[in-house]
Parts: sequence; C-alpha cells; structure tokens
Amino acid sequence: MEKNSTIITQTENWVKQVIVKYNICPFARKEVERGSIRYAVASKSEIEDLLAELISECLYLDKHQKTETTLFIMADAVQELDNFLDLVDLANDLLFDQDYEGIYQLASFHPGYCFAGEPADDPANYTNRSPYPTLHIIRESSMEKALAAHPDPDAIPQRNIEFARRKGSKFFAELLGACLRNS
Repeated sequence: MEKNSTIITQTENWVKQVIVKYNICPFARKEVERGSIRYAVASKSEIEDLLAELISECLYLDKHQKTETTLFIMADAVQELDNFLDLVDLANDLLFDQDYEGIYQLASFHPGYCFAGEPADDPANYTNRSPYPTLHIIRESSMEKALAAHPDPDAIPQRNIEFARRKGSKFFAELLGACLRNS
C-alpha cells in the first residue's frame, strides 16, 4: 500500500504544482480546493484488467456524486506511448459500450506524451505529460457547466501550447522531476 500512497502523492504534486499552479486546466483549482478528486492506482497491468478497473471507477463515481472526478493512475502498465494510446481508444469504446457516453469522458496523460505530428521534444507535449500513464475520468455534465462559465474555452489549448513553448522542455522536465522527488 505504501507504493500506492507514493504514486498518489506524486500525482497530487503534479496536479497542484503543474496543472493548477500554471493554470494548465483552469477548472482543476476548484476541485483541488474542494478535495473532490479521487486518485486511484490500478492494481493490474493487463489491458483487460485495466479496462475492468476503469469501469469500476465509473461505478464509483456513479455512487459518489461528491467525488467530481477520478485520476486513474496506471503506474505499472502501458509504459510505451503507443500502447497507452491503444488503451485510450479501447477505453473510449468501452465507455460507449457500457452506456457511459455522455456521462463520462476521458482525458489522457502519459510521461512520454507526444501530440500527433509534433516532435517529441516540443515543450507543448508537456501539457499532457504526467508522472505516470493516467486516464482522467471527467463528468461530462460538470465539464459542460465549467466550459459555459469560462470566458473563452476554445483558447485554453493554444494558451497552454504558447505557455509551454515559452517556458521550454527543461522547465517542465524539472517540474515533473520535482513532483516525483517531493513525495
């Protein structure tokens, strides 16, 4: 259990010290302050098992309305980005098959994240880089409300790309490293 505690602490550090501090997701601060983010560490590493655990997390959210969102952390699985992206596709298909379309959506984060068509060393990739492969399960109804209240939600990705490129890869690599050390 101590290993999971460390993984959760490192992921919480990333959320607070990167995502919230630099406003990568303008909706995250509220949930951090409310304590409504669930951090769940996958117990298995096989794809089928991970998908089953993902659905278990959806069931958890169904029953716990005060928990706004779950970060499903796969510390011991899908280390290769291509395998992770395949899992993301399967997970999205599974949400549809389990009648969760329109209820939950996924955002994906990975230590080696690289946007299609971009070089691996582009600092913009750090907007989706995390300490561990992670699927963020988001309540769609809450996301719709948050987007409606934001003055310019379409500008968020471009703002993040510009910010990341201005700060540079070294800056973000050091931030991620600090998140792993401060646990």
